[in-house]
Amino acid sequence: MNPSDCESPGREFQDMTVVTDINAGRETLSRLIGESRRCVVFTGAGISTESGIPDFRSPGGIWTRKKEILFDEFVADEATRLEDWDRRFEMNEQFDAAEPNAGHIAIAKLQQQRKVLAVITQNIDGLHQRSGCVPERVVELHGNATYGACLDCEARQELGDVRTCIEETGHAPRCDDCGGLVKAAVINFGQAMPVDAMQKALMLSETCDLFVVAGSSLLVQPAASLPVIAARQGAHLVIINRDPTPLDDVAELVLRGSIGAFLGGIE
Repeated sequence: MNPSDCESPGREFQDMTVVTDINAGRETLSRLIGESRRCVVFTGAGISTESGIPDFRSPGGIWTRKKEILFDEFVADEATRLEDWDRRFEMNEQFDAAEPNAGHIAIAKLQQQRKVLAVITQNIDGLHQRSGCVPERVVELHGNATYGACLDCEARQELGDVRTCIEETGHAPRCDDCGGLVKAAVINFGQAMPVDAMQKALMLSETCDLFVVAGSSLLVQPAASLPVIAARQGAHLVIINRDPTPLDDVAELVLRGSIGAFLGGIE
């Protein structure tokens, strides 16, 4: 979905306002959150880069250095499965070394105060849960790379057990319960999006009254359509990001700069 698809939104869009001043932006955002009854926050890689986790698609990121592993290749080939696990272990070393930043902590606090209904995230690092967000109120569109799951019965597998299995046997793990292939619980390229997560995200986008984007380039579909869906249903749309996004013209407020700086201190 493109911004041009929003010619007849549920409310008349106000002129977009771009704010770089931290205090002014925080004041306006705080007011919108205070007036909201169903605020949803949507996060992307930009919030985690503030914790030192690299954007894997940016120059120097893992997906610019190594060929993408497709889901069908993982299922079909043992050597590919082992390579995929090596990459997941590398990623998780970075995840383990990172700590939730001011943006994560602010979102968790607002959720605990019932000012944020739910978090929809494209991230796979688990930092929202570690910051104190209610796990049941975090919708992970691309899964979670901090643990594994059986592709058949979905039984959870801890990464430490997976690493031990590979070191001891030289083979990618199989599920103890059903014998199915075990893969990191993240969506690989070419793998279908999780149905439950997408349905929850769509429902939240359609029923919220404030949709706050924090740190997403809004380039990856179908996730990038969610802010447009929210705006078309009449929600206020706020985008907090370091760089311009394709949906800035759809938003009524764009906060250009650090997510932690804008969100930190909001009561």
